[in-house]
Amino acid sequence: MIDGPFHAGELAAQARAGTFAHGGGIRGFMPDQHRGFFNHLPWLFAGVLDRSGWPLATVLTGSPGFVTSPDANTLWISALPHPHDPASDAFRPGQPIGLLGLELETRRRNRANGRIETVGDGGFTVAVAQSFGNCAKYIQVRSREPDGAEPPTKAEELAGLDEAARALIAGADTFFIASAADSQQPGGGVDISHRGGRPGFVRIDGDVLTVPDFAGNNYFNTLGNLLQEPRAAVLFVDFATGTTLQLQGSVEIVWNGPELAGLNGAERLWRFRVGRGWRRPHALPLRWSGPDYAPTTLQTGLWRAAAA
Repeated sequence: MIDGPFHAGELAAQARAGTFAHGGGIRGFMPDQHRGFFNHLPWLFAGVLDRSGWPLATVLTGSPGFVTSPDANTLWISALPHPHDPASDAFRPGQPIGLLGLELETRRRNRANGRIETVGDGGFTVAVAQSFGNCAKYIQVRSREPDGAEPPTKAEELAGLDEAARALIAGADTFFIASAADSQQPGGGVDISHRGGRPGFVRIDGDVLTVPDFAGNNYFNTLGNLLQEPRAAVLFVDFATGTTLQLQGSVEIVWNGPELAGLNGAERLWRFRVGRGWRRPHALPLRWSGPDYAPTTLQTGLWRAAAA
């Protein structure tokens, strides 16, 4: 019998990694500190499921205050995905959702997972089932710059990675992954998580991305989901232009072996095989400065350096 905040996949991933987490920081409600944190953010990352059960990762934006919390188990988000966003159809009452608030200026992040309760013309509400903070590891500091004036354009659908997509990924120091476990099991649902490293930390081999799994909080929310359901989605953001790259694909986890020696700091690897994608030029109005790398990020290696 599972007694705690973790589902069977998360417990299996912890055991496979030889770690154990009590999960004491995972609450069934939002502390006041988290409720206030969400309230002053200009964006909110979300993981949802499309009608075929595939995860999708997206990001919503608004003036600070567009996310409010009327009580400790409810979030009201005064925004919806743009119709050009492939995730727009996934925001339906009763659907599981994972939320991530990220404050780049302070390297602070909090998560809230639950279900969409209502959807209206001006936004949606979420019934929060899990709320927890994450450490600041691998989050690069950025500061806000003036919003972009370019209007968003229609999404470009991709069957695989083209040259522009590879260039965005190759230069990325940050991305986001949405994953899911059966929401009918205790602790199941959708999750969205941040990943960071030095530019080049995501290796590109054709349409396969290889991502190092650096030391974290030992919760194994993402890898625990992927053990049960290998379908996943990733989101890359061009912080200078507001362009987004959303990808769906399947994941294989590499728990050990000689390949791990190819990148300093990698405790495991996972391979994401791209099946489908969307590029949305100027999808976000927000613009950000270049990165001030986290100390933990600077301690990690690069694939190019390892190969050399």
